[in-house]
Amino acid sequence: MSSMQPLNPRPGGSQHPPGASEKRSELVRCRGGLIAVPRKLKPLTPESGRGTLKLTKLLLNVNIQGSLGPVQVVTSPENTVGCLIKEAIERYVKDMRRPLLKETDPRCFKLHYSEFSLESLRTEEKLKNLGSRNFYLCQKPTTVADSSCTDEAKYIAANSVFPFTKFMDFLL
Repeated sequence: MSSMQPLNPRPGGSQHPPGASEKRSELVRCRGGLIAVPRKLKPLTPESGRGTLKLTKLLLNVNIQGSLGPVQVVTSPENTVGCLIKEAIERYVKDMRRPLLKETDPRCFKLHYSEFSLESLRTEEKLKNLGSRNFYLCQKPTTVADSSCTDEAKYIAANSVFPFTKFMDFLL
């Protein structure tokens, strides 16, 4: 015996006019009470004028390095990984999450499939092609050889409006 039994108050079996049977639903008695079940579901076809159904939004979970929980981002599947990084950082900062990020520039971060993934995702890649909805965001490693504090201080002093700061190099 099925747990769902149709309710038909009329002896003829139908409670709707003949033309309305495709648009209406049928009441069915099931274990929890009465529910409405559509009689016929028509798939959308290009001929019906609506076209095919498209995915309009994605809910993505992004774990940020050092954070306790993921940041949830709702975005379009046509966006790129770079857009996701930017939106996740903006959401993290807006929610005032801890620990605070030292850098909020999206170019300083890499997106991975997981914390244990060595390969980062390309920033030009579309989100709909990734196949995952959970990601891990970490900062790119900084290289000390590229810039040093003394070089930056000399550059600032040379381009400063106060020329006497050039002679204060020994304090740096």
